[in-house]
Amino acid sequence: MPGKSLQVGFDGSPAETAALMRALANETRIAILRYLGDQIVPVNEIAHDLGLPQSTATMHVGLLEKAGLIQTELQPARRGLQKICGRRYDELVISLPVSGKAPAPAAVLSTAVGAYTDFHVEPSCGLASPTSIIGLLDDPQSFWEPGRIEAQLLWFRAGFVEYVFPNHVPAGVTITALQFSAELCSEAPLSDPDWPSDITVWVNRVALGSWTSPADFGEPRGLLNPAWWGDRDSQYGLLKRWRVTEDGTTIDGVPLSDVRLSELGVCARQPIRLRIGVAAEAENVGGVNLFGRGFGNYPQDLELRLEYE
Repeated sequence: MPGKSLQVGFDGSPAETAALMRALANETRIAILRYLGDQIVPVNEIAHDLGLPQSTATMHVGLLEKAGLIQTELQPARRGLQKICGRRYDELVISLPVSGKAPAPAAVLSTAVGAYTDFHVEPSCGLASPTSIIGLLDDPQSFWEPGRIEAQLLWFRAGFVEYVFPNHVPAGVTITALQFSAELCSEAPLSDPDWPSDITVWVNRVALGSWTSPADFGEPRGLLNPAWWGDRDSQYGLLKRWRVTEDGTTIDGVPLSDVRLSELGVCARQPIRLRIGVAAEAENVGGVNLFGRGFGNYPQDLELRLEYE
């Protein structure tokens, strides 16, 4: 019963969404989900370890199963059959509706963190694929390694990486919004819970504004990290969304700067250069960890969304 991520949207079945919310709105059921972790456990063992009556544990397990959060099986026991259960998901991502309007048509593009086209990085720095370190640690020349395209995690203390996205919006339309999302955090030696870094995103060399990452997150372990990745190293980032319209730039819906879409020089059929890094004049030069779909907590690469009408 492997763990994975569940994306929950409010545009699906209201009954299913309500059942899921009810299942989570109880301290005992939350305790059962926490207890299960990556175990497969009989219901009577859950009852014993959590100090619950057998009937209470059975009732809560049934509600969690009905909501689709756990999976159960019947297996032979000394006397008849016993029910064992395991958690189906390690992560729940709940998307709230923005408005009652239909979503705008959009071209959505993604690229791997190792698919950068330009960079300038300073140690500590490095790249990792799902199977190994790429090149040498703390050697900027390793960012030229042919195997860099396989990277699912990269980090640097100062500098930037730059990507080129194709622009696939149809001819004759008007681009109304640009949104970039990525999982990222600061870069400290190993990790550090108090390590601020002013991380900036540029589009076509125009700075959208900086977000101050509070830390290089070292625990708990990232949900997607391969087994060989060390527990003391950077584990996960925060999923951040820069969005630009003619009203200005926001990050996660909060106003960030006055930079407007018309200032970015984004035109149909013209590639878009997107840079991520720490500006030379930043107050907090704390580096960047950039996570792809094989590391961290979010199974996505770098994503660019262009909305149009």
